[in-house]
Amino acid sequence: MSRAALHALADAAGLCADWTDAGGEARRVDDAVLARVLAALGHEARSESACREALRRLRDRAGHAPMRVVDVGVACDVGAAPGAAFELRDDAGDAVHGRLDAQGRVPTVSKPGYYTLAFRGERGDAQTTLAVCPPRCFSPADAFGAGDTTRRWGIAAQAYSVRGEWDAGIGDAAGMAAWVDRVASLGGDAVALSPLHAPRTHGRYFSPYSPSDRRFLDPMHAAPGLVLGDDVAHAALDDAGLRDTFLALQAQPLIDWPGASAAKWRWLHALHRRFGDSDGRLHDDFDAFVQDGGEPLDAFVRFASADAAQLGNDGIAHDPDLHRFAQWLAARSWSSLQARARDRGMGIGLIADLAVGFDPHGSEATGWRDAALDGLTLGAPPDAFNADGQGWGVTSWSPDGLRNTGYAPFLQLLRATLRDRGGVRIDHILGLMRLWVVSDGAAPRDGVYLRYPLDDLLRLLALESWRHRAIVIGEDLGVVPEGFRDELARRGVLGIDVLLFTRDEDGAFLPPERWRRDAIATTTTHDLPTLSGWRAARDIEWRARIAGDSSGCDAQKQERQSDVERLRDAVGASRPASGDETLDWVRFTASAPAPLALLPLEDALALDEQPNLPGTVGDHPNWRRRLPDPLPLDTLTLRLQAFAQARAPNANANTNPRTA
Repeated sequence: MSRAALHALADAAGLCADWTDAGGEARRVDDAVLARVLAALGHEARSESACREALRRLRDRAGHAPMRVVDVGVACDVGAAPGAAFELRDDAGDAVHGRLDAQGRVPTVSKPGYYTLAFRGERGDAQTTLAVCPPRCFSPADAFGAGDTTRRWGIAAQAYSVRGEWDAGIGDAAGMAAWVDRVASLGGDAVALSPLHAPRTHGRYFSPYSPSDRRFLDPMHAAPGLVLGDDVAHAALDDAGLRDTFLALQAQPLIDWPGASAAKWRWLHALHRRFGDSDGRLHDDFDAFVQDGGEPLDAFVRFASADAAQLGNDGIAHDPDLHRFAQWLAARSWSSLQARARDRGMGIGLIADLAVGFDPHGSEATGWRDAALDGLTLGAPPDAFNADGQGWGVTSWSPDGLRNTGYAPFLQLLRATLRDRGGVRIDHILGLMRLWVVSDGAAPRDGVYLRYPLDDLLRLLALESWRHRAIVIGEDLGVVPEGFRDELARRGVLGIDVLLFTRDEDGAFLPPERWRRDAIATTTTHDLPTLSGWRAARDIEWRARIAGDSSGCDAQKQERQSDVERLRDAVGASRPASGDETLDWVRFTASAPAPLALLPLEDALALDEQPNLPGTVGDHPNWRRRLPDPLPLDTLTLRLQAFAQARAPNANANTNPRTA
């Protein structure tokens, strides 16, 4: 078979046969890998004639997309004859009639939004959706008014880690409410959350980044008292005889995901049985939630109830009605917390975290069979840290599936994520441009980059960002193609500057004034050591313990100590030492010119251990650590106040506290 025919088809299907690795070396994907991935994408490539036929079909479909996406003020080519009549109707039903221009384009539209476009095309009457998008996303300055240049701040929290009075041993919205109040009282404007997506099951190992369905929520984080009232919540707790069980789960040093989730479902079941006696306004709200959820909600609860029933280990009848009720409780728990944040004066409030993919056998994959990748999972190519590459065990949509459905999965996901939130952090935002995909059964190294329609996705992201008045943060860490960050900045997507990575080419830490103005600033992330843990080389010690080999540990620790000295030099050149080194590092980060800075709770509490150690599953307690009980309030208050003061150097955070 002609290599040229195979590569022409691969390119048209979005596969990158040639790519550059993390070390800057040019790589070429093996033809057998291309053929396997093309087959998974639905393109037969076993012969030259098959490649040409698949290529013809691809090109034929390209002109019949059900949605056209354009920037505001830009004419749109719809593939029709010049001068053809058209009707453009907006969401309100108002219509404009006209004729296509001399190039067969719809004239420019000045108002962003979604329009129904009807026209006479080459094959007769045609209709499509026209998405007219603003030039950039909603920004922190937009949230606070024109001309605002205040450097805002907030915290980043692992939702499962916070503690509440009755949380079944897993953090919930009620436990997070205390943090909202605390941050708001010190003048903070944001609380960034770990992903709250609906999981497949809560098995022995859990990751919020491997969800069943990102459109729906994990009921384990629901706070029934915030929705139904504390009296009802406590009565149901007694109905189920769960008080002692909850206390025992809360006392455990690490989250027992199977045990805690089983107990929480028993509580939800008892609450559901009592719901018939609830206030009529609650029933009206529940009915409205169900109506708004429509068929996607119905499909999800059917899947979730069947999936949970297969476990059969908690004695609960997992029917769709219970899961529908649990979704309502979860949604209203977090919406009430967002309302609380805004009532306390937060200009942004809750920031959601959007995982890059979903379980290939989960609800989202099942709900979008015509758009989800089939037989392909996501990962990362080989690099200096992972010689065999990485397999993430999740999948995503296909580029063709997105275009052929008028970007319906993407829009549905954005709307579900941004509802009742002040912002979103998009994990691995490079996924809007390309993803490393691997055929089922193949090694991660035998994958290929699959291109996505970046321009259209960024435009739609900007449109939904404004419609929800929510800021957008893109996790742009790692090896990023040249120009990608510039494009994100142009579209108003904030990047992320992490203290441990913000360095020059020689490895020296950049002074705060040289950090980006179009990125948020933070000390660390869930996948990195805490500041205290980094200085103590806890991550190095963990990896040596897991590998059972400490032979290279001393050399790594010496290299880490050199990095610690580099950071000390940078911080010392910026401000006098306070005697509390990690506190100085917190202030250093907060001094960046970023429009928003986020302090992870692990660093606010000066903890040594990180939430997740990448590349491990059962050897490290990933996603299981809870915050200390009791909290070290002196340490916490000192760091939060220092962070706030460094964001506003001329004002003391205590001089005008908000009322909690």
